[in-house]
Amino acid sequence: MYLSRLILNPRSRQVRSEIGNPYEMHRTIMGAFPKKLPEDERVLFRLDTDRRSGRLTLLVQSLGVPDWSWLAEPGERGYLQPVSDSNPGIKSFQIRLAPGQRLVFRLRANPTVKRNGKRLGLLREEDQRNWLNRKATHGGFTVLTADVRTEGLTKGTIRRPNEKHRLCMLAVRFDGILQVTDSERFQETVRQGVGSGKGLGFGLLSLAPPR
Repeated sequence: MYLSRLILNPRSRQVRSEIGNPYEMHRTIMGAFPKKLPEDERVLFRLDTDRRSGRLTLLVQSLGVPDWSWLAEPGERGYLQPVSDSNPGIKSFQIRLAPGQRLVFRLRANPTVKRNGKRLGLLREEDQRNWLNRKATHGGFTVLTADVRTEGLTKGTIRRPNEKHRLCMLAVRFDGILQVTDSERFQETVRQGVGSGKGLGFGLLSLAPPR
């Protein structure tokens, strides 16, 4: 698998537009991949904003290696922030996990429940935690600790030929510590993401060793 890190330019008109409509950011990201992906391929992304500096970090997880070279083309210049580090940066990684292993995690998700055929956002923190625990049970892990922060509504518009579909989804960020219970199932959870709205920047489960 591959993890890309792109530092975006907050002054870019395109970046500001995509922050307001993350489906467009999804379309930009997919320019780094073949038009037809393998059936088991899942491209996940998350935009993190540093609350102090305002730095915009776009993380993209994929099974195949992305090609970001087109971002250097004249029409795309200014999309990335000039920084001393390699931008974009790409690293390959393998998921090697064992039952009982503890990991620090971050997840930006769209916790929902289906009622009367409609998918509704969960507004109460207790319901959001219960949603995460249910996903953990099916995903091969348990949540040991979790800070929950509601980030508000994420809006977007999906445009297809003869179709225009508006989206409004609740964004909740979970930061905490998890424990692996089923390594194979958890690996698949990491590859496929958690919850709905993956085309709008939800579902990427970031992991790190505990300090």
